[in-house]
Parts: sequence; structure tokens; C-alpha cells
Amino acid sequence: MFQLNHVNMYEQEHQTVKINTIKGNLWLTALTPEIIHIQDDAAHATNSYAVEGNKQEVVPLTVAVQDGKVEITTPKLRIEIDQDGYLDIFNEHDQVVLADYRGQREKTVVQFSEEQQELLKAEGHVVVKQSTASKLEVVKVLNTNDHFYGLGDKTGFLDKRGYTYDNWNTDEPNQGEEVTKLYKSIPFLIGTNGITTYGLFFDNSFASHFDLGKESTKYFYYTVAGGGLDYYFMLGSNVADVVTNYTYLTGRTPLPQKWALGYHQSRYSYKTEQDVYQVTQKLRELQLPCDTVHLDIDYMDGYRVFTVDKNRFPDMKRLLADLKTNHFKVVTIIDPGVKKDDQYHIYCEGVKAQLFATNPDRSVYTNSVWPGVSVYPDFGQAKTRQWWACNQKFLTDLGVSGVWNDMNEPASFNGPIPDETVFFDENQPTTIQKMHNLYGHNMARATYAGFKKQTGNRPFVITRAAYAGTQKYSTVWTGDNRSSWAALQMMIPQLCNLGLSGFSFAGTDIGGFLGDTNPELLTRWIEAGIFSPLLRNHSCAGTRMQEPWQFGEPTLAIYRKYLQLRYQLIDYLYDLFAQGESDGLPIMRPLVTHYGTDPEVLNLNDEFLVGSDLLVAPVVAPGVTKRMVYLPEGSWYDYWTGYSYAGQAYYLVDAPLDQLPLFVKDGAIIPLRPVTEYIDVQAENMITFKLWGEQGTYHHYQDNGADFAYQNGEYNLYEIKMTANNDAIRLMHHGYQPVYRQINLQRGDLVISFYFDATVQTYKTK
Repeated sequence: MFQLNHVNMYEQEHQTVKINTIKGNLWLTALTPEIIHIQDDAAHATNSYAVEGNKQEVVPLTVAVQDGKVEITTPKLRIEIDQDGYLDIFNEHDQVVLADYRGQREKTVVQFSEEQQELLKAEGHVVVKQSTASKLEVVKVLNTNDHFYGLGDKTGFLDKRGYTYDNWNTDEPNQGEEVTKLYKSIPFLIGTNGITTYGLFFDNSFASHFDLGKESTKYFYYTVAGGGLDYYFMLGSNVADVVTNYTYLTGRTPLPQKWALGYHQSRYSYKTEQDVYQVTQKLRELQLPCDTVHLDIDYMDGYRVFTVDKNRFPDMKRLLADLKTNHFKVVTIIDPGVKKDDQYHIYCEGVKAQLFATNPDRSVYTNSVWPGVSVYPDFGQAKTRQWWACNQKFLTDLGVSGVWNDMNEPASFNGPIPDETVFFDENQPTTIQKMHNLYGHNMARATYAGFKKQTGNRPFVITRAAYAGTQKYSTVWTGDNRSSWAALQMMIPQLCNLGLSGFSFAGTDIGGFLGDTNPELLTRWIEAGIFSPLLRNHSCAGTRMQEPWQFGEPTLAIYRKYLQLRYQLIDYLYDLFAQGESDGLPIMRPLVTHYGTDPEVLNLNDEFLVGSDLLVAPVVAPGVTKRMVYLPEGSWYDYWTGYSYAGQAYYLVDAPLDQLPLFVKDGAIIPLRPVTEYIDVQAENMITFKLWGEQGTYHHYQDNGADFAYQNGEYNLYEIKMTANNDAIRLMHHGYQPVYRQINLQRGDLVISFYFDATVQTYKTK
């Protein structure tokens, strides 16, 4: 124990340092040389839903007192904490990465009086009140060149500087730029200025607020309505490094079943068995590649979860078996609201076992959602999660391949759930204020556990609401978007920021959910979204049907062209998912991920990377047949023509209605599979690797595409090397039978075929 003057002191136990300041105790724990956990007393003993397991590595740590400050040093960074509790962080080059702001906040945003607000509302204006989430705040210095990314799928542009955002999971269909909160709360922020890059993850599930330079150009701040100070600082040399550190902490998107990367067709709703037969038959008849059909709430009996309407679907098990023979999977929606019905076994079981949220007097809390008067499973309790997981058996016994969790913010039709409503934080009763943002997370966690246990396969779960770390259990989509060009434009920054926030498996509703799409919009949407990991066309009841054949030609032909492109490149996407289990990097990435020192990409909203080798520059406005494309450092090739471009320059490229501007980085090798109408892993016996440029190396992953056997070594890893003098294929790891019988290596129009020789376990040309 060391005394600083007559106020401060610190204690060190292994890699944790407790510092006493005028403001109270701060606890700093070095988890890795680049990740520091910072807490106050109120947060120090709390449970994290985002960070699971022990993330602490052995870190050489020194603590010293210098000029009235405690200095904590790891091999990668140094932290200074003064007597007033201010905290500054430096990198190994002694550059300030992040500093606490010492001044007073400037209340520069003028608020309307209550009377003015009522008058504005009467005139039809939407009045947005400033967040009141202010139990505690963290204020950091804002530098001139700082840019911000992350925060999940908030609306607006890629760079979040100058905007405010709230974390309170909300069913908000009006997803304009000014909307501050949506379905997910991911309080993770990446800051970069081209010299230093860092991440901040505030692991507090209460309602919180970020102001990223709107109030003042001198600082940015975070406030939260409850709980304690609990955040992680993570250093990185670039954006990609920070994402790797963040996903090390909160978990990485697991390798999905391969079929899940195919095309998904959905509608609210395919209401009958005949509807489902018709849509699947049409998909095959028109040779539109597709693996999955989704069933919305109308398949249920009165919207009761874990039931089927026998009038509309008289034999659901037979239907799903028939679809399976035609290589279709079925994903069914499930909402958390359980109908209050004394004749309904799910409700009765939950009441008896005390599995539902309650009022303060311990009576079961009710609100209204789709089934009418409903109750809410309390997913914060382990016993509720286990019960919910077991109930998935109703679906898996029918042959359902995945679950789509909706309305799990949780949504409520009869006003917000009151603040005092009792939910459990594991074994401790608390209120909705703490558990609201965790609700969808814990529902997805339970669903994942049920499907994993009952099928043995990698669960396919989609969730609308989420918290940090939900990526370990579930795919996500951006919710009820609109059939508008503005929504299409917003798709790119939304999915890119979701990816930077750990959610590699994400998508939007292709064509838009609310409102009527049109042929041009749907065409540009399938082009822009064809590389989104979750590729689903979904639309709302009462809107125009938007299956691709509804619009005739040329929409149908163009739609088919891009579905075929998707299926050709499935193995590239699958390889990125396999690599993502190691580095946490998303499939769909903003250019700033890899080119953070290039000022042209810091807020580039209409281009993105797929991995590091494909650059996509879709058209996202009507009537456009040419567009400007920025290509970053290096040389790039037009995917369609092979034409070469020098990087760090803008080009005006042709983009007629059927053309997606797509570029490949020099030296890239891209795997191409034969075009099929569905994914059939057992039939995969040939693949082509195409080189762009003169030479390159590529690592390709292969497994059974379904279960967890790969975690025990049942996978193949191929190294493809193509140089000016020699092309070679090396089977680096052979734990999965079968292997490809034929591998083609392609340069331009030249194709050389290699065949597997089982006797020597290698590939040879004939």
C-alpha cells in the first residue's frame, strides 16, 4: 500500500490495482497488454452478460508513483491516474491515446420549455428530449481529427462523430438519420485519428447515452442511468486490431451452418401450407438459388408460441419433410410474449414455475403484444432460459432448421413496461431498468442452447434485439426498415458498424419491409446486399409482394444473376467466417478497417469491403447509371472485365441497372464454386481458385458445414499458391473426409486442373 500526499493510495493484487481518489475507488485490471478493465466500487462485483469466462492473460505490469500520479504500465500502454480521479492513457510510443476532460461541460444545446414542446407537438412536430440517463458520466477529450465507429446498427452515417445516440432497445420502425435508439444496445465505440486507435466498451445494461461531439467540439461523453462505472479500454494499431481485441473480450461469431449463407425468402406472411409450397416451387421453377424459407407469426395458433395453426398448416411435419426433399430449410418466428390463457400449457407451466416477470407485489406482470394480453418470460433467470431451451424441441421435432426471435426488446403494445417491473439478474431480483437491454440477449442465449442440445448442429438463430456479446449466439438483422432509397443507402453504414461491433452475421430486409418496393429499388437492393452475410428478402403484410418474379423482366433475370454470384462465392464467405473465429473481423467491412490512415475512407458510406480482397461500390440512388468509385492503396481489378486500376484515386465507372461495380485487390485469389440452386456440402467435389494479378496465396477451409466436429479437428485446410513460375496446392490439414476430387487454378482465361491422389494425399495435374 502506498500513500499519495494525504488523500490517495493504491493497492496491487496481481494484475488488479485499486486506486483511492477524491471521487472514490477505481479498480483497474490488465486483461491483456492492450485491454484494461476500469470499474468503480459499485461495478466491481457485478456480473457481466457480455464477457463470459476468464479473459485475463498473464501481463507484465508495473505500478509506480510519479509527480502525484499513479502510473500503471504494460508492454503496450501506460495509464496515469491523478488524485482527482482523472485518467489518461498513452501508447508504447508515449503518445496520448485517450484523456479525461478536465473542464466543465458546456450546455450548448438549447432545450424547449415544456409549453413550447406541447405547442410543437400540436403542430405535428416530433420533439426529441435530451437523454436523462445521468447517474454517472465519463467525459473524454475530443481531438480535431477524431472519428468514431461502432455502436451496432444505429442509424445515420458511418462516422458517428457529431451525433448523439441512446442505448435502450426500442421497436422503432421510423429509422431516420435523427433516430437515436433502435432494437440493439451495443455500447462499444471505436475512436481513431489516423495516428492512434482505441476501443471503449461500457459494460452497463442500464439506459445510456453517447454524445460524440454534438454538445461541444472539445469533448465527447457517455452517461448512464444506473449501475456503476464499468468499462474496458482496448488499444490497437488500427481499427481491425481493436475489433480483434473487442471480440476476444465479448466473443466471436461462431461458424454457421453453410446453408445459412444461402438466400432466404420471407414474407409477413406465407399464411398457409399452400402458400409455402407455391413459393418454393416457384423458386425452383425459375432457377432462383435459395436454401431457406421463413414463416412469420401466422403459422401459430392465435400467435401462441410453440404451437401450429392446424387449419392453415394441417401437417407441418410433413410439409417440412417435403421441403427438405427439395433442399429447403424452414425458419420459424418466435416472439417472447406468452398469451395469458389458462388452457395454454406454456402459460400454465410458466406461472407454476414462476418464470415470468412480476409486478412489485409479485403478481405476474401483463401487457399486450400479438397474442393479446401476454406475459413475459424472465430470461435473466437460469431456470427460465433452461425451460425456454427445452421448448425449442417442439420446433426441432417438426423439422424446423432455425429460429427467428422477434419483438424481444421486449416490445409492448399497451405502453412501456413500468420501471418497477421485477426481472431477475440471475438469482437476484432487480427491475426492467437493468434487464431491458439484456432481454433479447438472454432469449437468444436460451434459444441457441436449446437448438444445440436438440440437434447437435450449429444453431441458426436470428434476433432483432441484442446486447454486446449476443454475436456468440445469434445472427441479427436491422429490423423493420422501409422500402425506400434512404433505407438502402443506410444499409451499408448500418451493416458495417454492426460488423465492427462484433456482429459478423448480419443483414437487412432486401427490398425493404415497410411500404412498397419497385423494380429498380429491388434490383439495386439485391446488388447492394448480395454480400451481406444474412441474405433475406422480407416484406410486410399489406405491402406489395416482392418476391423477384413479381416484377417480371428484367428484374427477375438480374435478381437471378446476383443470386448465382452469391452462390459462386459462398466458399469465400465461409472462409471469412472460419477466419473470423480467430480474428473476430466481420465479413462486410468499411474501408476504414484496413485503410485507416487514408482520409478519403473515414466517412465513406456507399462502398464496403468483403473480407480484405473484394470492394463493392453499389448504386444506391434511382436513375443512376454511372458512379464515382474510390479505390484505396494498391492495384485493383474490375471483377467483370479484369481491367486494372491504380489505387488512391477516384474513377467514374459504368453502372447500368444490371451491373454492380465490383473490384478485386491485386494478388487476391478468390474461390469460385459451380453455380447451384442450393447448398449441398456432400456434393462438393470441385472448386476453382481464380488469381487476380501475377501471384498470390490463399488459405481455404472445408468441413461438413453442419455440426461441431470441426472443433475436434474434422476439417481440411488448403494452401493455394500461384506464382509466375509455379502453381501449387497443399493440403495443410486433412481431418475431414471427403476432399475435393478436382481443384482448378485459373489465371485470366487459362485454367489448370489438379486431381486428388489419395495414395500420396496430394494434388497433381494429369
